[in-house]
Amino acid sequence: MILFYLVIQYDPGYSQTIFSPEPKDEQFLKSLASKYEKQYKERVAALPSSNKKDFEEVYTLRWKLIKEIFEEQEVYTSTASRQYLDGLVQEIVKANPFLSSQSFTCFFSRSGTPNASYLGEGIILFNMGLFTRLENESQAAFVICHEIAHFYLQHSDKSIRKYVASINSAEVQKELRRIKNSEYGKREQFEKLAKNFAFNTRRHGRENENEADSMAVELMRASRFDPSQAITTLSLLDNIDTDTLNIATTLQKIFHAREYPFQKRWIKVESGLLGGHATLEKDNEMTDSLKTHPDCKTRMKAMDTLLSRFKETSISKQTGTTNSLFRELQKLFSYEVVEFAYTSDNYTRSLFYTLEMLEQHPADPYLVAQVGKIFNGLYDSQKNHTLGKVIELPSPYHNANYNLLLQFIQNLYREEYASISYHYLKQYHPVLDHYTPFKNVYNSSIQIAQR
Repeated sequence: MILFYLVIQYDPGYSQTIFSPEPKDEQFLKSLASKYEKQYKERVAALPSSNKKDFEEVYTLRWKLIKEIFEEQEVYTSTASRQYLDGLVQEIVKANPFLSSQSFTCFFSRSGTPNASYLGEGIILFNMGLFTRLENESQAAFVICHEIAHFYLQHSDKSIRKYVASINSAEVQKELRRIKNSEYGKREQFEKLAKNFAFNTRRHGRENENEADSMAVELMRASRFDPSQAITTLSLLDNIDTDTLNIATTLQKIFHAREYPFQKRWIKVESGLLGGHATLEKDNEMTDSLKTHPDCKTRMKAMDTLLSRFKETSISKQTGTTNSLFRELQKLFSYEVVEFAYTSDNYTRSLFYTLEMLEQHPADPYLVAQVGKIFNGLYDSQKNHTLGKVIELPSPYHNANYNLLLQFIQNLYREEYASISYHYLKQYHPVLDHYTPFKNVYNSSIQIAQR
């Protein structure tokens, strides 16, 4: 049994388990960063002379993104969770011996974004925000197999080679000369051309997704995992960006106090250039392209055709295979994404995750204290003129409910941050006073409210 929670006694005869953030193993993260930096430098040193400068620029960009992940402590260092993930990977490798000679490692990312990605340098990230949404281990295995396929098929490196070849083609070089010699709008023309060759190391081209899906299924077929769960995973991903929280109702329910009633003005969306946020006209193609996982319906059709070839071989597979540790990690990760967003100075995202969880656990001590920490932090940030560093702004690229939360934060005055925090926490006093983080944040809210 792996203990992830700190047990605290509230009242005689009553105890409740409370989430306690996993300490970061900074030495381990530094050693990983050093290891992968060495790999990156060796790769760059071995590049061919042809277009070497362009290749260096792209590989350097990719390394900088990888380095940030270690510096920002996004990689989860819990020994127990690493052993669990390594165990799943080892099962897949053991069932597919040709992978045993390949050098790659899978890590849990503390990000709440429901995604997974192959970054390069043999690094696969499995975001907690995706793991918590899965139904069973076969779905987790498909995610891992899909990213292993991207690694094995060298999709990232092939994309880099394609990118460098494109920008050095005679056609592009001719266009660059034309723009350089044009009299007006050089900047706009350069930007337009650059967009056509944008290289994002955390996303693979859509043309690679079906190939990775296909190989992932083959990897699963050789293992105990059920390949039919590949299509259920894609179905889940297709709807993963759908709002599940009615934020307007949640805000009014959680932040309404008898002594400090909720105000409709707090969630009013202003129209016009300086108020509210832009909206996108209904465009199915655009809507799909803005998803975290676009093209899932197309991929599902291809997957259905592939699976139909060997349906009979998956009958003996354990479709819902899972275990208690899988569920325990899901529960733990739901809290860790709240903590990571907060420590990464994204208070609005942390608040959204917290409110989602409070719908299921309305008196959870950690979550209650977290609300107070966020609002006290918002107060201090606005006082110090640094609010823009810890919040996101409404955007047509966010979900509607998250946008409304952002609008709520925008609509509040500084003193309202303090009052909301104080009156919200007050309803849990003195019941939670034995929980030190709550007591500390409650006392802070009293001091702020009295200023």
